[in-house]
Amino acid sequence: MNSFLNKNRPPVFCPGCTHERITKGLDKTLVDMGLDADKIVIVSDIGCSGLFDTFFNVHALHGVHGRALTYAAGVKLADPSLTVIVTMGDGGLGIGGAHVLAACRKNLDLTLIILNNFNFGMTGGQYSATTPSDAIVGSEFLNQAEMPLDICRIAKSAGATYVSKCSGHDPQLADELARAIRHKGFSIVETLGMCTGRYTKRNNLTPKVIEGMIHPEDPDTTIEGGLVEENQRPEYGELYRKLAKEKTRFPEALTIEKSFDIPSPKRQEVVILGSAGMRIVTAGDIVCYAGISAGLNVSIKNDYNITVLRGQSVSEILLSPEPIGYTGIESPTVVMALSEEGVQRRQKIFKTLSPDTFVLKEKSVAIPETGAQVFEVDFKEFSIRKQDWALASLGVLAKKQILFSKEMLDFALKSRFSEKVYTLAMETIEKMY
Repeated sequence: MNSFLNKNRPPVFCPGCTHERITKGLDKTLVDMGLDADKIVIVSDIGCSGLFDTFFNVHALHGVHGRALTYAAGVKLADPSLTVIVTMGDGGLGIGGAHVLAACRKNLDLTLIILNNFNFGMTGGQYSATTPSDAIVGSEFLNQAEMPLDICRIAKSAGATYVSKCSGHDPQLADELARAIRHKGFSIVETLGMCTGRYTKRNNLTPKVIEGMIHPEDPDTTIEGGLVEENQRPEYGELYRKLAKEKTRFPEALTIEKSFDIPSPKRQEVVILGSAGMRIVTAGDIVCYAGISAGLNVSIKNDYNITVLRGQSVSEILLSPEPIGYTGIESPTVVMALSEEGVQRRQKIFKTLSPDTFVLKEKSVAIPETGAQVFEVDFKEFSIRKQDWALASLGVLAKKQILFSKEMLDFALKSRFSEKVYTLAMETIEKMY
């Protein structure tokens, strides 16, 4: 093949834009490497660099701004035989910087070409993450208040195994891109170029100036292109597959078959109001397991703080014979009020409860006035620890044949817990039978 360029959609950039040279340089690279079109994928970002996916007759994926590397990683992991090339501007670099760092750390076999023209050229010439502090751009003084980043230095420190910086006007550009693509690991090639539509109208940037930026007089600021020796390590995809292959034990998927019949099953909405450390989420799981054992559809949503053993813990569970499209709680049929923190978190629901709603309230917990039927339990009287109140509440419900039977609860406990934990749980449950 003489060219991979799309004749029906030839490259169209502003006159003098370096992107066009890079486009043709990449085309020469692909031709010289003798790659097959159906084994190449170009993943592009947003902006002028995002046009690359339309200019080549290869597989392409056009992503969200700054996120191109995430799609590329999925493509490469799904089919390691593909040559995956990512094109990203300095705008996408700034927006998706965290993804660039993650790619450096992983060392997946991808080639990232950063087309750095020092501004957001497509949207008006605003400053980007690489704009020099003394440049004149379309966002007033903002670039003067920030330090531009040097992605090559960052990539090297983040673990990239191949790092290179070159001019988009360099006659050897195609050869450099080929070296990066052949490298087995994550490669970054930062190409410096001119945005003639925006940036160079107010800033002195020429191919000669760019060459000086790549080879400055101060040797301490020179980036050594190519392999980063201290970062060399196995390619991520190969290592991942090797480790996965060595793993012989995997968690078994839990399968719950319908084992019980409920007379006239209906939609049930359950709210468990507790605090961190009361095993509220676990209790919610058990309710779900019991529902599944009767052939019901279930859903669960949990609300708790990021703090450890402090704050509210709330579970909202739906049990329904019909598919669940909306998981929100509208008309609770059962509410378990087990702590002040949980009640405060959902205090508004008590005014909306109907007389058919069953509220199980721990004696020490105050609840707002409600029209629901309230059943009070003093768990301390049964010598039940606070962290077991939610579990004990399930025993109360089973005894009253609310939501599930004793047999369904027993089945759920056996499904959820190991034999040892099941035995301990039953000691608490049986106190309420």
